[in-house]
Amino acid sequence: MKKILLKVNFIICLIFLFPYSTTMANEEAKYDVIQKNDIYEIRYYSDRLIVQVANKGDNSSFRKLFNYISGQNKNSEKIAMTIPVTQTQEDGEMVMQFYLPSKFSKETTPIPNNPNVEISIIPEGYFAVLQFSGRSSDKNFDKHHKILKQKLLEDNISIKGSAIRATYNSPFTLPPLRRNESMFSIHWKK
Repeated sequence: MKKILLKVNFIICLIFLFPYSTTMANEEAKYDVIQKNDIYEIRYYSDRLIVQVANKGDNSSFRKLFNYISGQNKNSEKIAMTIPVTQTQEDGEMVMQFYLPSKFSKETTPIPNNPNVEISIIPEGYFAVLQFSGRSSDKNFDKHHKILKQKLLEDNISIKGSAIRATYNSPFTLPPLRRNESMFSIHWKK
């Protein structure tokens, strides 16, 4: 009887979590797929406006960015969450970035209250992207960015900079339904 109740509870939880996991309708950074193969795709992104913070060892990057979009800015304006959330190494520091909705420009973006949060632009360019599911753990990301890097080297595609981790789903999304990506900025000849 106890096993049956556990199974019923599990099924009920799945029924309530599944719609939440798959129906998040956040604005996504726009791109064009230039080329695709079995392992990765090449994307072209135009300039992207971001808000970012460097991790100073206190592991609070996400909270600082979330506070900014929740209204802790000079306009006290709430800003819609967009996807993906990215992380990359810059000058030896881990940097987390939220993309800002397309309605904003550098001039109209609210100024952060927190001096550690900065508004920036990721310049247009080409990116090689490998998509994977599961948790966005360091181990899973390392595995996939190494696969991508190796394949790019085999294909004689020049990499510019560090690997980028892109996460698209909330932590409440079931791992098999999650969309994660490993990305590299690349030199691409049209």
